[in-house]
Amino acid sequence: MEGAGVLLAATPQRLLVIDITKLKINHYSELPPLPVFKVVNLVEEELPIGMRFFVRDSKLYMVGGEKPRVGLSPAMPRIREKLRLDKSFGYRGISPYVYVSDLTGGLDSITLLRKHPISMLAAKPNPIVTEIGGKIYVLSKAPWHRYRELPTPTFEVYDPSSDRQQWKALPEPPFRGAAFYASGPFDVAGHSVVGTTLYVLAWSLSGDGEFYFSYDVNDKIWKFLGKSVDEVPVPYPLRPLFSGKFVPAYDDIFIYFQFQHLGAAWIPSDGSPTRYQVLTEVYGDYYLRDGYPQTGLVVELGEHEMCIMMPFLTAPDIPLEELSDDIFNPTPLRSILYMATFRVEKLHSSDQACPPNLHKTDDASDVSQTSHHDNDVQDGTAVKPPPFLSITCLSKGFYNLEAWGPETCDVCSAFFHRWGKKWKKHGGLLHLASSGPFGIKGTTSNLTTKISKDDPFLLLFRYVHWR
Repeated sequence: MEGAGVLLAATPQRLLVIDITKLKINHYSELPPLPVFKVVNLVEEELPIGMRFFVRDSKLYMVGGEKPRVGLSPAMPRIREKLRLDKSFGYRGISPYVYVSDLTGGLDSITLLRKHPISMLAAKPNPIVTEIGGKIYVLSKAPWHRYRELPTPTFEVYDPSSDRQQWKALPEPPFRGAAFYASGPFDVAGHSVVGTTLYVLAWSLSGDGEFYFSYDVNDKIWKFLGKSVDEVPVPYPLRPLFSGKFVPAYDDIFIYFQFQHLGAAWIPSDGSPTRYQVLTEVYGDYYLRDGYPQTGLVVELGEHEMCIMMPFLTAPDIPLEELSDDIFNPTPLRSILYMATFRVEKLHSSDQACPPNLHKTDDASDVSQTSHHDNDVQDGTAVKPPPFLSITCLSKGFYNLEAWGPETCDVCSAFFHRWGKKWKKHGGLLHLASSGPFGIKGTTSNLTTKISKDDPFLLLFRYVHWR
């Protein structure tokens, strides 16, 4: 690895301090526990579950979430219909509080969470957290417990550099207003940040589909963009469908999950067509096809080193078609995590355009990269341009997320903390990427939805995985 440190990962019920030097290459049949230095059980510590975190000035901040009742069975928080909240805490069990720990004092100080004296103006269940222009923006999502009217404001900003250091209310999103809410409540299914604009994918919980919005932090105005992802005016990989980050060593290489698939996008700053490469070396051979993939995360480990984390729900020895859909007596499912670390190197100089050099190949399964051209597939034959990245896997394998007890299958936030130095980009904010040519800060999505039929990355995977 490029530097010594620990990987901090928040699941809904725990804060894990992971020793990435002990990650290995293992298979699904093994399922060892994650190699951890420490584990903080949020339920046992009587803290909210489902908190998201960000890192600023060598401090870890955990925000929002929902507080279970004291004495609740450890298995209950993972079952939405059986979870009971502590109504005396925050707003009817939803947390407006911020908890902070010190990252400079070793493992004990990292996991010692104290309530910050400044709380948010309103409780935020299951929030999204992102940074734009040095300020922290927090937007409520639907509660994990059960949907109810959210306390307002649902959208706030915090400026760590301000002497006053207080949260400020921002305009409510349109999908929380009467014009949209009349058809039913919405949840935030994905977001991305490009320059000074936040793009949001809102999903109608009543079944009316997906809606896309933008919010510019300078003019503080929300705009409704439409019901198609094509209405979002940024390069395709940077739209709020995906979870990914730029490689710190390069300002134009974006590693991202598109649903359960992993790939890289080369997004030239001169406006040339975006090119794509499937990272089968990292993920393809290990994809768990008999499980339910959740939302994957991409984490920076160094200038060239990256990490991916993809949670899965599986039912041991039970075919998927035989799973019970009884919400009160569900089939026991197991939460597992696929993790991989890898090194990324460009095969072409970032200062020169990479020529397409498209050529046909009779072996469609050997496609490793595609570009946005109409003739990428002709007469059923896949066309294979040369790859633009060299990928070296350092570790990859499956781990048991429930080694320390029942766990909701999710990774809320993740961040690599180097010992003895501050993370140089943006204070190391989670779910964010180093700035690329379009000023992208990061993307996240937890929605399985339809996408454009001419999406080049989906076209590529149709030949790599489904043929």
